[in-house]
Amino acid sequence: MTHALNYEISRLSELDIYLFKQGNHTKLYEKLGSHKMTHEGREGFYFAVWAPNAQSVSVCGDFNHYRADAHPLRLREDDSGIWEGFIAGVEQGLTYKYRIVSKFHNIVHDKSDPFAFYSEKPSKSASRVWSLEGYGWGDNEWMNERHLHNGHEAPISVYEIHLGSWRKKVEEDRYLSYRELAVELVDYVKRMNYTHVEFMPLTEYPFFGSWGYQAVGYFAATARFGEPQDLMYLIDMLHQNGIGVIMDWVPSHFAVDMHGLINFDGTALYEHEDPRQGYHPEWGSIIFNYGRSEVQSFLISSAMFWLDKYHIDGIRVDAVASMLYLNYARKEGEWIPNIHGGDGNLEAVAFLQKLNERVYGEFSDIMMIAEESTAWPMVTRPTSVGGLGFGFKWNMGWMHDSLKYLSYDPIYRQHHHQQLTFSMWYGFDENFMLPLSHDEVVHMKGSLINKMPGDNKQKFAHLRSLYAYMMAHPGKKLLFMGGEIGQFAEWNFERSLDWHLLEMPLHCGLQKMVCDLNHLYRSQRALHQYDEKREGFEWIDDGDYRHNCISFVRKSDTSDEAIIVLCNFSDETRSSYRVGVPYEGEYTEIFNSQSRYYEGWNIGNIGPITAQKEQMHGRDYSLTLTLPPLGVLYLKRVPSQSIKPLLKD
Repeated sequence: MTHALNYEISRLSELDIYLFKQGNHTKLYEKLGSHKMTHEGREGFYFAVWAPNAQSVSVCGDFNHYRADAHPLRLREDDSGIWEGFIAGVEQGLTYKYRIVSKFHNIVHDKSDPFAFYSEKPSKSASRVWSLEGYGWGDNEWMNERHLHNGHEAPISVYEIHLGSWRKKVEEDRYLSYRELAVELVDYVKRMNYTHVEFMPLTEYPFFGSWGYQAVGYFAATARFGEPQDLMYLIDMLHQNGIGVIMDWVPSHFAVDMHGLINFDGTALYEHEDPRQGYHPEWGSIIFNYGRSEVQSFLISSAMFWLDKYHIDGIRVDAVASMLYLNYARKEGEWIPNIHGGDGNLEAVAFLQKLNERVYGEFSDIMMIAEESTAWPMVTRPTSVGGLGFGFKWNMGWMHDSLKYLSYDPIYRQHHHQQLTFSMWYGFDENFMLPLSHDEVVHMKGSLINKMPGDNKQKFAHLRSLYAYMMAHPGKKLLFMGGEIGQFAEWNFERSLDWHLLEMPLHCGLQKMVCDLNHLYRSQRALHQYDEKREGFEWIDDGDYRHNCISFVRKSDTSDEAIIVLCNFSDETRSSYRVGVPYEGEYTEIFNSQSRYYEGWNIGNIGPITAQKEQMHGRDYSLTLTLPPLGVLYLKRVPSQSIKPLLKD
């Protein structure tokens, strides 16, 4: 077949070029890259690529035996720096790269298409001509109602997943495909009562050991697990089963692999030329030039792409702190201050504000989530008042403090009580999500269960208490895969989770408890409605450090729904423990982390407990209770619907 090249076709209007150069084009994926077209009765693909400092650009592919002279592109006559052309006869699935000859020093690179929708499976690196058309979505009901699932008053409990190591076909020594995950993963997440999944990055990336955080293809779903439409099917099945989808996205840096964005047209096109601004010393990667308008259009279009074409419900923006600070991971003299002499990256701040404005302007019912590990102010406040405009922020302070506190032997915890209570001093400054993420179980940090002190049974009791405390603490929730089964081994991206552990009662009991906690969190409005408002939380006693105990109330807009939470982080049973309560009447346990159902010690309170008219903790009524060691209780006024009888006579 003859593959004729035609320069008369263009998908780019003057408005497209104007918006691109202003940093305001939000759907470049409809214009640049390769797109299936028909011209004068002949089918083929239109190609367009930004390379303003190129002397020549040609398309080399399967269809021309990778000959650089076969299909040269034409530089547009405007000042956009975009090369384009239509090649007839090109068929879907064929591979290609751009042969770019720079104006400078005759540098020649073969580059993957930055806007490709699909690529070869790594370690190969060519792009594939591909159309995203033709998939028939069946998630209309979810999409019409997802504002109810993603809102600030909704229960949001996230299961974070690395697709390549969640579960493997052991007999074939391979990970599951998108289509296989649409059966096995969907069933599991639904049974575990999670509201959302979060995928570690699926944008195409060369090195499997980077877990996706060093990307090259910002519009291409990784080919490791199947074709683009296969990922659509996985997301569709999650939606049809009432499960939202969040995806990690990495605008903070990109991979150094030479087929990617680095030195794209022989110059620092997507990145800063000065390594003090363009090179990330901690990760050995390249930093985007956020001050360049065309780069802003590229990144904002990437975020829009996943929301638009893949129906993603939320984007977790990775490593926001590294974007905000010019001196992030740099020593004195290795960074350039801003125009005011400070360390804030003003261009990155402006970019993040524009990103959130544009995304929320188009998709008001999704979530933008910042992984921001510092005290940068107003991360989740509107840009109109100077905030960054995110919807949610990971609460790294809560995570570090809670894990540190629980790592101590109970006998020493009274000296570290503030680590348990400090989070409530700032707990409503932002819209927080509480993360126990993959970052806490890698790089020799050990698994969550192995961070806990004591013997095996005590370790599980500690971990159950952590999860129960987390679910009652204000903020949305996130747990990395393997945490729900008490995996002892540190996460290894090359191995499946240790599912065989569920044959052992303690591991199975922990999984049951996580499932029940998710159900309680979803069904009890007091546990989620006011996750981000002070009126949803009230201390009963935050000062009982001698007993390693805290108690508080979670509230909704209806007083009858209030839940009393009592945490005993000591290894001793607290008998006849008196606690003030806001209302008279009878109370009953609706959750006990030490229930025998979870392989606990079955210590707690059987039957209704009547509030006595005795003042305690500034309240007119109080309860006398038994607090199990290393245990967390949830109490609610009768009548109450328990998930099951929690203690056995």
